[in-house]
Amino acid sequence: MKKNPEQNRLNEHYSGKKNWLKWGPYLSERQWGTVREDYSPDGSAWDFFPHDHARSRVYRWGEEGIAGISDEFSNLCFSVALWNGKDPILKERLFGLTGTEGNHGEDVKELYYYLDSTPTHSYMKHLYKYPQAAYPYEELVSANKNRSKNEGEYELMDTGIFNENRYFDVFTEYAKAQNEDILIKITIHNRAEEEASLTVLPTLWFRNLWSFGLMEDKPRLELTDENGAKYVKAIHPTMGEYYFYFDQSLMTLFTENETNAEKILGIPNTHPFVKDAINDAVVNRDFDLFEGKTEGTKCSPIYELRIAGGGNHEIRLRLSKSKIKESPLIGDFERLFAEKQLEADAFYNELCVEDLELKNIQRQAFAGMLWSKQYYNIDVPRWLNGDPGQMPPPPGRKMGRNHDWISLNNEDIISMPDKWEYPWYAAWDLAFHCIPLAMVDPEFAKNQLILFLREWYMRPNGQIPAYEWSFSDVNPPVHAWACLQVYRIEMKNTGIGDVDFLKRTFQKLLINFTWWVNRKDHNNNNVFEGGFLGLDNIGVFDRSSFIPGGGHLEQADGTSWMAMYCLNMLDMALEIAQTDHTYEDVATKFFEHFVYIAESLNRMGEDWTGAWDEAEGFFYDILAKPDGAFIPLKVRSLVGLSSFFATLVLDQERLKNVPDFMQRLKWFRNYRIANNAYLVIEELHEGKDILLSLTPRKRLEKLLHALLDPDEFLSPNGIRSVSKMHEKPYVVNIDGFEYGLQYEPGESTTSLFGGNSNWRGPVWMPMNYLLIQSLLELYKYYGNSETFACPSDCDRLVNLDQIAQDISKNLISIFLPDASGNRPVHGGNNRYREDPYFKDLVLFYEYFHGDTGRGIGASHQTGWTGLVAELIDR
Repeated sequence: MKKNPEQNRLNEHYSGKKNWLKWGPYLSERQWGTVREDYSPDGSAWDFFPHDHARSRVYRWGEEGIAGISDEFSNLCFSVALWNGKDPILKERLFGLTGTEGNHGEDVKELYYYLDSTPTHSYMKHLYKYPQAAYPYEELVSANKNRSKNEGEYELMDTGIFNENRYFDVFTEYAKAQNEDILIKITIHNRAEEEASLTVLPTLWFRNLWSFGLMEDKPRLELTDENGAKYVKAIHPTMGEYYFYFDQSLMTLFTENETNAEKILGIPNTHPFVKDAINDAVVNRDFDLFEGKTEGTKCSPIYELRIAGGGNHEIRLRLSKSKIKESPLIGDFERLFAEKQLEADAFYNELCVEDLELKNIQRQAFAGMLWSKQYYNIDVPRWLNGDPGQMPPPPGRKMGRNHDWISLNNEDIISMPDKWEYPWYAAWDLAFHCIPLAMVDPEFAKNQLILFLREWYMRPNGQIPAYEWSFSDVNPPVHAWACLQVYRIEMKNTGIGDVDFLKRTFQKLLINFTWWVNRKDHNNNNVFEGGFLGLDNIGVFDRSSFIPGGGHLEQADGTSWMAMYCLNMLDMALEIAQTDHTYEDVATKFFEHFVYIAESLNRMGEDWTGAWDEAEGFFYDILAKPDGAFIPLKVRSLVGLSSFFATLVLDQERLKNVPDFMQRLKWFRNYRIANNAYLVIEELHEGKDILLSLTPRKRLEKLLHALLDPDEFLSPNGIRSVSKMHEKPYVVNIDGFEYGLQYEPGESTTSLFGGNSNWRGPVWMPMNYLLIQSLLELYKYYGNSETFACPSDCDRLVNLDQIAQDISKNLISIFLPDASGNRPVHGGNNRYREDPYFKDLVLFYEYFHGDTGRGIGASHQTGWTGLVAELIDR
């Protein structure tokens, strides 16, 4: 990438010259209902801290807001609050359903969009659509609660509240004049034909640490009047002073970011200036309490606007470390904003494709990835024991959720899957996030991967924490794969390969690999159980819980993931060994381990000790019962296709530099030939590349036939997670009880894993991405010598590269307008097709309907769906 102002800022930041990332979109969009704020005796996080408490009750571990920013420790926060004159409360935070209220689990019920962000957040743009009628809080809860799992979700648009364009478009933009000089512009458009009223409350506040004994000197915000010009000075014991400038307002209200004890606990407040005091004053139109009040820890200048139909209004603000002597909101304000927008355009013009539709998708995908960086804080020992001066946690907490993670102490900026539905990290999601992030900020991507291998994340035994609902859950081991992808993306874009990064992560990954081998290989036979493995409800029963029949589950995908992990570690070791030959020995170790795993998965016999079914041409999970019997679970799903993931071509360019490894590889192969053992390397020719794959050539064709069959896995919008052949339910009898599943292309019809996730048919971007990567790796070896029917059973014969391209294009088409102008992701919603204020907006859902491509699950989970930006780049 060429040097441009944004790239220069990145260079300045990572060279230590200037901290351009001290401020960013680090404010969560939901802190209520999270595990870290849960101090209930039974671990009911949604109920212990509900949405209705959020405006009145102080948070312990973070903050939240709409279109907000904060410093890197979330000490000083800014966000936008709104009131349409009809709602019972201010719109200070996004609303949604809890896990028990939604017919498909938790679900945010708002319309908001991340439109732009540079990697240093030198320019950011956010859009929130705020209805002019009273927000239908109760209607959304009751309608969804009364719907069955077989019905669709009742969405905000379904209420009719946006009819006749009776809403405001609220654009919030940020531009950094310097690393600690942030210009803020809030532009409100009335999209209706008639005039409408709106109260806007740009809000600045300090996170409350003083109530928890974490700081001695309480910070404060002070209103200052200099020659008629008013601004707020923010004074913090460790951050120092900041200056908050804003357009002339009707008034500026100050209160304290402290719990309204009377409302929450039923005990008298020590003073009336509590967290929700501003909310109550605006909604009740009673401001007498604030007369003469000019300081506090939370403040809002109040703008009461009447905006003509089709009109707009702009509010300017500025938050600066330095006092600005002349005209902080005029003069160079507009010039600086325009300059940062142009610099953002220049940065992405070099990075994105030229096609305007595809560029729009890429840029909003990158925006979503960058806006989803969030401050995350939890100190497990303190969380278990409680804070001084606060009510102690319930005694059962010492043996409850996450009690055995006493070494975990997180306080970092982390790439989140989604800042509302998933405002906590998910380790395997993050690995996929780092692929598109590496395209815009490879150092941040590398640092994220390193972070989760550090001792305050990784357990001493080598386990990587999954997510806060259960740090001990087991997700697929994709960390090593992500390290390699980030390494190669940076090398492709800069010409420099960061081998030190590979070395640094490799050492810790060795510990994690050992944890997997010791923990998940039940019989020491290189067949892995895995447990949860992230694919939630893909099995006929909960694979992370009790196994029917009292046996254990030998998972085809658990074994495939470990084979992939072996090859990733081998790949890393060979790459490092190009300049450090001490890594040749460990490369040999992972090669031999892979061979043993491949042998275990591919064994086939009458006792079902192998996962491969020759007659059906597929890999299946095997239920091993205590009496020695084996029951194959014949579900055709991503579980069987995951064998594709373990594919690696050992290229001669690298092999010629590792003679010791090559000598051992040849010896080991000859030894296995002499002992009539399973061979992974089917062909070995001097001076030629070597293919390592879980899927032998004769089985590859059978698996590809299923993969590319429209009546099985191939959909117009990617590869389905479960074969469409299971429209006829699959049922298996285990000890007199029947277990089964059916192809469900949309939302889940079961409550397994909360019911908000479905792996029984929909298209999932990360799994498709891994399949594409694997097909391209196979193409590196087979080239044009092997062709396959695509789709299956047709006359079109193409190579593996073209198959990968076809799947990529199907995935990208989810977000592209079709001939009628409809983007499949929006599910035929006419608003997005016809309304000029909607038609260019793109949402990046968690997963997609297996037949139509409609977005399902978390609606703002750019997270791993942001991989589409990299697919477009190809």
